[in-house]
Amino acid sequence: MKLTQFLTAAVLATTAIGTHAAPIWQDFSITGLYGSNYELIAREDKQSTATFEYTAKLKYGDFFAFADRTDNDVSGKETYFEASPRLSLGAVTGQKLELGPIKDVLVATTWEGGEGFNNYLYGVGVDLAIPYFQYAQVNLYRANNDSIDDDYQLTFVYGIPLKLGSEDFLIDGFLDWSTSEDDHESERNWTTQWKWNAGKHISPDTRLYVGIEHSVWTNKYGIKNADENNVSALVKYHF
Repeated sequence: MKLTQFLTAAVLATTAIGTHAAPIWQDFSITGLYGSNYELIAREDKQSTATFEYTAKLKYGDFFAFADRTDNDVSGKETYFEASPRLSLGAVTGQKLELGPIKDVLVATTWEGGEGFNNYLYGVGVDLAIPYFQYAQVNLYRANNDSIDDDYQLTFVYGIPLKLGSEDFLIDGFLDWSTSEDDHESERNWTTQWKWNAGKHISPDTRLYVGIEHSVWTNKYGIKNADENNVSALVKYHF
């Protein structure tokens, strides 16, 4: 039944996306990361990662996906990806589903995949209007996990633009929290990127960010006391 519920939500989201020929806006970026103090990796605590991201605003929802390619994960070089279509109930019904800071209510789905596993998440999301935030959303999922017991996950995604003099900065990231079950611990991953737009000094439309990514991961992969706290150097280019 859980997989059926996920597939139903995914079909709804995919149908909504497919009915709109072109995104209202879209963005594609590539990020390079290099850091240390990683937990549960193969040879040493240093790791390089290339991240490919795509996000789009659509008539009936939105879509976000990324793929991480790492050089030193648990079994060597690995690729991990997520694809997250969301269906806007406000857009579908033509009603303004607004209440306080809530701007919209959405059907939220995510497909997580990697080396030998696929997890399917389905639930409800809300877009929030928070002062000084460029965007903020909260998604509550039921996770149909491939290799561990199913659990629940809360995801908070945010972006905060800053301007200091003539310089543009962006603080963005996510907080994932999942419940503990019989075979794994509760897990929390709070990852934030602190970035300066160096690209504007090349041309007004160039978005080349440099900065750091700070990751605080408690009980990584649901393993008790596998705690990670690292800072990685970051370069990110938006096409």
